[in-house]
Amino acid sequence: MKLFSTHKLGNIELKNRIVMAPMTRARANGNIPNDMMATYYAKRADAGLIITEGTAPSPNGLGYARIPGIYSQSQINGWKKITKTVHNNGGKIFMQIMHTGRVSHPLNMEEGARILAPSAIALSGEMYTDQEGLKPYPTPEAMSIEEIKQAQAEFVEAARNAIEAGFDGVEIHAANGYLANQFLNPASNQRNDIYGGSAENRNRFVIELAEQVANAIGADKTGVRLSPYGVFNDMEIYEGIDEAFISLARELDKLKLVYLHLVDLSAQGAPEVPQSIKDSIRSAFKGNVIINGGLNKDTAEATLNEEKGELVAFGVPFISNPDLVYKIENDLELNAPDPDTFFTPGIEGYLDYPTLN
Repeated sequence: MKLFSTHKLGNIELKNRIVMAPMTRARANGNIPNDMMATYYAKRADAGLIITEGTAPSPNGLGYARIPGIYSQSQINGWKKITKTVHNNGGKIFMQIMHTGRVSHPLNMEEGARILAPSAIALSGEMYTDQEGLKPYPTPEAMSIEEIKQAQAEFVEAARNAIEAGFDGVEIHAANGYLANQFLNPASNQRNDIYGGSAENRNRFVIELAEQVANAIGADKTGVRLSPYGVFNDMEIYEGIDEAFISLARELDKLKLVYLHLVDLSAQGAPEVPQSIKDSIRSAFKGNVIINGGLNKDTAEATLNEEKGELVAFGVPFISNPDLVYKIENDLELNAPDPDTFFTPGIEGYLDYPTLN
């Protein structure tokens, strides 16, 4: 099967085409990666590529409780243990760099950190905090041009730190309603300067960011995650969305990035993502494409055989099945996940799922 064939991704060789998708797990107490996380990722090193949970490039990007960062030496040292154990188990691993932007609350952040976004538009609903439970989302501060440049510089430094920590590359999280996606979408970006208004201007932040990261660590180590038609975190489907994403893909293609990671959350109740927009993005971006969303063995294999993408990503099944690759290959029954422990501290629902291999 093509699913279990090797694939060259930039300068690294993947042992199969199965990607472990990035998933927030909220186990980094003090925002520092730890031994428990090293065990978690090492158990899943049979994947062709692991992409880590979203990792904050700065204190301003720490939106959720207990998510890891990559901006201090203690965080770099913590990640070094993780990359070493993954590599020792024969795996490859990219770090997803995620600045949460307005998806944040001060109780989840370090003292002095600020909630910044393209525009001063608050997210609806509430965010969980360890200290006080659910709290309404605050209204973010609209970023100045200087603060935009600073956020981009934080991503670049985070990418350099990730390479120092032993990662094979990084993924810029420009999906699911976080900071980079907030620039792309008019629901959260109502600026009237060069970063807002037209689709070209709204795309500018992500294009500049990808170029700067690629220049810093190499385009062959830089990927970008996109979620066309995604509505998570108050994103909206807007007039001209297809043309905006096709144009963005075309500009990212010029940078020769190692991959685009396309997320389709329709299997979880989000709006259907038309195959036409996926195909158009694939035509505009000539590099590797990772297809993500509601796949099983048969649909993943068909995706590869129909050349809709070079790699296929699985998310939730990897949570409850550390040996997912073995189980897929041998048509074995999967453990059911426990959503109640997806984001809780401790080993329950994290290190205690049984394996067969």
